[in-house]
Amino acid sequence: GMVVTDDPEIAGMARSHRNQGRDFMGSWLEHVRVGYNYRLDEMSAALGYSQLQRIETFIARRADVAQRYAQRLAGLPWIRLQVVKPDVRISWFVYVITLERGMKRDRVIEQLADRGVPGRAYFAPIHRQPYIQDRLGCLPRLPVTEDIAERTLAIPFHNHLSDESIDRVAEALEGAGRSR
Repeated sequence: GMVVTDDPEIAGMARSHRNQGRDFMGSWLEHVRVGYNYRLDEMSAALGYSQLQRIETFIARRADVAQRYAQRLAGLPWIRLQVVKPDVRISWFVYVITLERGMKRDRVIEQLADRGVPGRAYFAPIHRQPYIQDRLGCLPRLPVTEDIAERTLAIPFHNHLSDESIDRVAEALEGAGRSR
């Protein structure tokens, strides 16, 4: 990832966090906050910079792929698609579908795999993350969150996904839905 900002305070904080919590003018061995070693090597920085020059092309292509999925999957009543308001611009990084209640996500993922299409569980509730569980001591019951988490999955999604590949994923989902 990359942080882009015109706010000097945010930029300074980001630099500190990526540089093991050191202040900009602080001693090499003095860490003023928790930080990490997220310094990029020169080649990675150059690649990131070159990718940033093409960001609008990437965003537009991913929006096209998302739109194609939405059109292709709209007729499957057992899938709920992501809703994006017309006046909102998002940067798609994953395409997630939600299955109807009663469907077993892991079974659908297996059926996709049988058809040569990868699918992954998506959306792990934050209260179920080990880090949070260790700090909470007891696990809250969030039935709506847990229900949705158990029914969401990510399907193949990237800039170079062809219409044929999108059709193949849609056909695999149609097949998985017929055997539910």
